[in-house]
Amino acid sequence: MPTESPEALIERYLHEQIPLSAAMGVRVAHAAPDCVRLTAPLAANINHNETVFGGSAASVATLAAWALLHLRLTGGGLRARVVIQHSRMAYQRPIPGDFEARCHFADAAGWERFLTTLARRGRARITLTAELLYREERMSAFEGKFVAIAPVG
Repeated sequence: MPTESPEALIERYLHEQIPLSAAMGVRVAHAAPDCVRLTAPLAANINHNETVFGGSAASVATLAAWALLHLRLTGGGLRARVVIQHSRMAYQRPIPGDFEARCHFADAAGWERFLTTLARRGRARITLTAELLYREERMSAFEGKFVAIAPVG
């Protein structure tokens, strides 16, 4: 019996737990502990200028970073609620079509500090960055501080 791919698992989770992601047409193109790539169509995220609505761009970038953290935690057998505490978005150019959000993770030392803090205090913060791409060209940059909260008991 075939098991679901990490992409299918994360996509199903996002669509069930964050229904806006389904309405926005978000798809998981790649899901691994070092990188999550989400795609979204212009048609479901269009503004009056026929480019991607800024709120949609920020949402997809946030989802990419959130999904990466969720994947790293669950992949390590850890249960924690993940919430965003603070974010900022730099809109460098309008996005005129279907787009992608990529979040890479490469800070092994930061991850170890995060895990140690989570184990010791039951909550930990980590900052993740993502970029929005249109045809492989960077259009926007996102930075978000996320908090993981371990279950009580």
